[in-house]
Amino acid sequence: MKKMIVAFSAIAAVVTAPAFAGDEMAGMSMSGKPSATKASVSTALTDAEVKNVDTATGMVTLKHGALENVGMPPMTMAFMAKDAAMARQVHEGDKVKVRVENVNGTLTIVKMEKQS
Repeated sequence: MKKMIVAFSAIAAVVTAPAFAGDEMAGMSMSGKPSATKASVSTALTDAEVKNVDTATGMVTLKHGALENVGMPPMTMAFMAKDAAMARQVHEGDKVKVRVENVNGTLTIVKMEKQS
């Protein structure tokens, strides 16, 4: 019986507690527009170094910094290039800036800029 009373008391406390206190959300934008941080993550390019290029398969191995938009820490990994021309434009040792996105379940280089 004591357990039942404790359980009911806990439920009553949760149910009767206010969802928001006064103006806790005052000043927050509810416009639905992404913040500058979200926008920069969605368009940011990451520094990388080309470690290997397989033009036959369109795979480019990169030693890259953090890929925030796909939640990947810095590492070395092979990615599919969006198109074969992109893979032919770079060579082992090139410094590049890349944008990797999840395209139909495959991490794909959708943008790559060769650095001088």
